[in-house]
Amino acid sequence: MMLAAIQICMAEEIGWELYRSLLAVLDAGSLSGAARILGVAQPTLGRHVAALERALGVALFTRSQTGLMPTEAGLSLRSYAESMRSMAAALERAASSQGEGVRGSVRVTASEVIGVEVLPPIITRLRDHYPELDVELVLTDRVQDMLRREADIAVRMLRPRQELLVARRIGKIELGLYAHQHYLARRGTPRTIAELASHALIGFDTVTPFIRSAGKALSGWRRDDFALRTDNNLAQLALIRAGAGIGICQVPLARRDESLVRLMARQVCVPMETWITMHEDLRGSPRCRVTFDALVEGLQQHNRE
Repeated sequence: MMLAAIQICMAEEIGWELYRSLLAVLDAGSLSGAARILGVAQPTLGRHVAALERALGVALFTRSQTGLMPTEAGLSLRSYAESMRSMAAALERAASSQGEGVRGSVRVTASEVIGVEVLPPIITRLRDHYPELDVELVLTDRVQDMLRREADIAVRMLRPRQELLVARRIGKIELGLYAHQHYLARRGTPRTIAELASHALIGFDTVTPFIRSAGKALSGWRRDDFALRTDNNLAQLALIRAGAGIGICQVPLARRDESLVRLMARQVCVPMETWITMHEDLRGSPRCRVTFDALVEGLQQHNRE
């Protein structure tokens, strides 16, 4: 008990830079790689890891000729250290926004397709109005934890379940089945779901929660049915545009390209809920408020296109 109390006391005094070094080594798998990530000397990283191990009283890595392998204790600290990193970044963003007017950094997360295809003009207009606003755009299909401040504002394709979040429903963005006109000219146009079996289908490699939820509308679509498989939605969109096959695309995006043809609109129609969320503590932040409002307006416009 006494040893545990001493370790807890020491852990409370551990500086953030040691945990930052831990994360870098976990990400890179070596001291040299971590040093490049953080822009510090390799011996400094080594001292940080050793100091953290002494303070906690556990081994965080095993050394080998191929690099550093995290122990179970080292892996167990990752999520907590990532939370610390997110909070440290949130503190920096909050500090940078102090003063009059809309200024400082705001961190926005969205899916890759939304981030690449929809957000750039919205962000451009936003910064035209507020040139002192810096936007950090995090594109990932992984749901960022808003309570851990991994992002200030999130564009999500599902209703947020966490409390303490401000959420605004944008509406339903429709997904449909599309092919490039060049593909249809080569292979013909399928008129029924059954006829798709003779075509090159573009789809997922791994079943995700969203795919499960859309299963009713895409009943009968299995991984083995796809001639082209990728879990990257941008890659799927690029394959459709290249005329490689038939795949799922957001209807507002497809309407921008006259060469994309919608197939079987009545049979294949998947509504995708869209929400903008942020932590309720950010309601009073000018930088977050104007960004939140701009995203709502821009995505509502996208949904109407």
